[in-house]
Amino acid sequence: MRYAWVLGQRALREAWRTPDALVPTLFIPLFFLVVNVGQAGKIFPAASTEFLKGQGYGAFQLPSSLLLAASFGTAALFLVEEIEGGYFDKLRATPIPRTAIVLGRLVAEFTKGLLIATAIILLGLVFGISIASGIVGFFLMIALTALWAVVFVGFMQLIALKTRSAAATNSGSLIFFPLLFLTPNFVPRDMLTRPMEIAATLNPVTYVMESLRSLILDDLDWAHIWPGFLVVAVLMAVALALNVRLIQRYD
Repeated sequence: MRYAWVLGQRALREAWRTPDALVPTLFIPLFFLVVNVGQAGKIFPAASTEFLKGQGYGAFQLPSSLLLAASFGTAALFLVEEIEGGYFDKLRATPIPRTAIVLGRLVAEFTKGLLIATAIILLGLVFGISIASGIVGFFLMIALTALWAVVFVGFMQLIALKTRSAAATNSGSLIFFPLLFLTPNFVPRDMLTRPMEIAATLNPVTYVMESLRSLILDDLDWAHIWPGFLVVAVLMAVALALNVRLIQRYD
């Protein structure tokens, strides 16, 4: 783990030197939050919309913005640059575990996810969104968002290692957008049409979104919180296993 942390620190310094790559991570999710609330805020007024639990529509939309921000990880693209530039081969030639090469960027992405989630949630609080689950819910939201960032980047690294192509890796990241919209993004799941409800139920992102939403609207309702963490744990285990297997067979 020591080697992974050293490589993670290097990846964090790399991100610090390219702040322009972080701008879309904050701007685009906040842009969608403002636009979605502006379009549907009057349709779902806080006083008469039961599923908002007395909050504004922004509280319902905040989880979508958090997941979108967590899915802008650039670690896989930096990995492709290292492969194309030959630095990745130099890393593989050093006497460090190959798993550390994979874990290093994931550690960095988790750290960035914590910071980005904190910034977006604090901005939400400034604009009147409250967290019904209190300080515990605040930290659980940050942790779940950061863990989702690790899951997303883990699968993007698979594409990077397999294709060794920046174009293919960048295109692969677009798969998240259909997954985001095949969720109860604008209304609760029980208000969707039957085909859409089935699609949302089969979509793992739904459970992460509903966990985040529960932390905002409810007071630590564990029945809705644990499925999101379970989904993230399972997907993370799969992503790590596949990354380790691929890098061990990398030639």
